[in-house]
Amino acid sequence: MRWMTKLMLALMVAVCSHAAMAADERPNFLIIVADDLGYSDLGSFGGEISTPNIDSLARDGVRLSNFHTAPTCSPTRAMMLSGADSHVAGLGNMGELLQPFQQGKPGYEGYLNERMVTVGQVLQDAGYNTYTTGKWHLGRTEETSPKARGFDRSFILVQGGASHFDDQHAIIAKDPKAIYREDGKQVEVPKGFFSSEFYTDRLIDYIDADKDSNKPFMAVLSYTAPHWPLHAPDDWLDKYKGRYAAGYEPIRQARLERQKQLGIVAADTTPNTPMAKGLPGWNQLSEEQRQREARNMEIYAAMVSNMDYHIGRLLQYLEKTGKLDNTFIVFISDNGADGNSPLDLPGNKEWLASDFDNSLKNLGHKGSYADYGAQWAQVSSTPYPLFKGFTNEGGIRAPAIISAKMLKKAHLQGTLNNDVVHVMDLMPTLLDLAGVPALGETFHGRPVQTISGKSMRPLLEGQAMAERQIGWELFGRKALRKGDWKITLVNPPYGTSNWQLYNLKSDPAESRDLAQAEPAKMKEMLVAWDQYAKENNVLDGKFEVKYGFQTCLYEYCFK
Repeated sequence: MRWMTKLMLALMVAVCSHAAMAADERPNFLIIVADDLGYSDLGSFGGEISTPNIDSLARDGVRLSNFHTAPTCSPTRAMMLSGADSHVAGLGNMGELLQPFQQGKPGYEGYLNERMVTVGQVLQDAGYNTYTTGKWHLGRTEETSPKARGFDRSFILVQGGASHFDDQHAIIAKDPKAIYREDGKQVEVPKGFFSSEFYTDRLIDYIDADKDSNKPFMAVLSYTAPHWPLHAPDDWLDKYKGRYAAGYEPIRQARLERQKQLGIVAADTTPNTPMAKGLPGWNQLSEEQRQREARNMEIYAAMVSNMDYHIGRLLQYLEKTGKLDNTFIVFISDNGADGNSPLDLPGNKEWLASDFDNSLKNLGHKGSYADYGAQWAQVSSTPYPLFKGFTNEGGIRAPAIISAKMLKKAHLQGTLNNDVVHVMDLMPTLLDLAGVPALGETFHGRPVQTISGKSMRPLLEGQAMAERQIGWELFGRKALRKGDWKITLVNPPYGTSNWQLYNLKSDPAESRDLAQAEPAKMKEMLVAWDQYAKENNVLDGKFEVKYGFQTCLYEYCFK
């Protein structure tokens, strides 16, 4: 009889364990990241580009009109996964652009350093299936790949960008071949590869393989669209043919008017367009130049719509399998639109001329390498000044949407929220919603960096986020926000290397410098900057490896 009793107890434990697994109703998490998408590009943020699937997330969720990132991609990704400032996480500068005074210093490793614990590691420990596909840009080796940072399955592009086709061109002459890894091991992409399609397919495959596991999932789908080189499948290339022939200004004005109608900006908002002071307007370009400019923007728009189509396929899969309703979805861009030229990267001018066919008829096809330039990027940033690489709002304010069933309970579906939030807030938010204790000072017995981000639960439940202080620095460009006030320092030729002061409540486009009019507030903000820089080991020095320090369009350069 004793063996029968043991058998019954074992069966009861098994049944209870199975019931616990089946009853795991913690939310799934899906973070979708676009690469260099501008603030005004999406339909739900005022753009004319067709993005019905992303816009459907906005209709069912909440748009975050005051969401902030780092000025460029890898610092943002480090903060997104770690909840810590990029200067602590190892990406105080992008690995490709580390300066002599930064090399070998803590926080400037050029990869997500070992002091960080990722949201993948914590949720993996908590019983989640974890996946990521697409751009990584947080370490080149197997030891710094997603497999080593808490992701059960992964297919990633190691570098910061690449051809979107199967030719595996990277984006820098000195590092010319794109490197991909699946589950840590280096692999080649298959024939017929196109980035947005493949990354979506791979993620669906990973989720589907575990569909019977009774475990929730956390997935990061990190597209490389619409980062240059501008590419689109042949059947998408002419989707916007002729749409941009009128040039920059009519598109910017139309976007601004839609933003006003949507409530994204105030009715009296005027766009701040610093590039107009040094770069040519549409009518100053030759007919050949206008054709090329229009074509580049057509391809860019096609990339965005193509990405949206594949997001739609993923949402359809989740709905078909009954997972959509319990999936907390975040859509963001990793920074502002990119007005920097790939020609500025070391060796690229000669490489692009010799290895690529950038004739007008070949733009967007495999074997081409084009970008859309500073003037279109400034349109994408509407109404904010400048773009990727800058600590002005055009570089760090990005479109963001959250869609989740908890928003329905709070009557927040289809709303717009203007609370200040930051990409560092994603990790603590996910842990909070998963019921996982906040990360402390140790993890698996080793000392780790604590989280700086804040849970967005108040916002998601209809409450206000607390006022906060946030700092930024990249390429020697600096900013700090405290409440409605912001100070910025921009180096030449775009600024004077003097601090400027703005009240973003009354002047969100940073057009009126109040440094002279508000000396007491300026002093207060500079004290706050010094505190931020000291706490996060922000280093000053001479920039010898320069990228984004000169902006040209054809024969014109900003000076």
